[in-house]
Amino acid sequence: MEIEERLRSLLLLGLDADAAAYQRFLKELSAHLRAFLRRRLAQRPDEVEDLVQETLLAVHNQRHTYRTDMPVTAWVHAIARYKLIDWLRSHRVKEALNDPLDDANELFSSSDSEAAQARRDLGKLLETLPDRQRLPIQHVKLEGLSVVETAQLTGLSESAVKVGVHRGLKALAAKIRGMA
Repeated sequence: MEIEERLRSLLLLGLDADAAAYQRFLKELSAHLRAFLRRRLAQRPDEVEDLVQETLLAVHNQRHTYRTDMPVTAWVHAIARYKLIDWLRSHRVKEALNDPLDDANELFSSSDSEAAQARRDLGKLLETLPDRQRLPIQHVKLEGLSVVETAQLTGLSESAVKVGVHRGLKALAAKIRGMA
């Protein structure tokens, strides 16, 4: 008997409360699904069994949706494809978050001279700001002082420090955009 006919008859018997036929259906279906998923996950053979189990569970949970005028394998393959797509999506996201650092040296290759140049460039930009904006940015953003500490150090009020940081950063952003 062809697999389609055998699976269909076992499923129909199982849907009519024949537990033994339903068990045989699931057993034969799992072998069929392994082959189906193994071809699609050739690079990831260790994942096949998990997907077979997930698909069998979905088939079991959705067995009431099977239409008798439809081929069982087409219905099962659709479920398996959805499970495979979900798995691929979730692993693509996880793998993107865990990209290997093939060239870690490139990541850490910036020299001290590049950092010094960046500090000089930032210093030049800050010099273009008035003291009421430059000093709050230097103390709060670059040195990590609190607003209270910066206010005490500069003689500005706490709200003036906050306003100075905000307006100064806005002015710097405008200057940088003008350079680009």
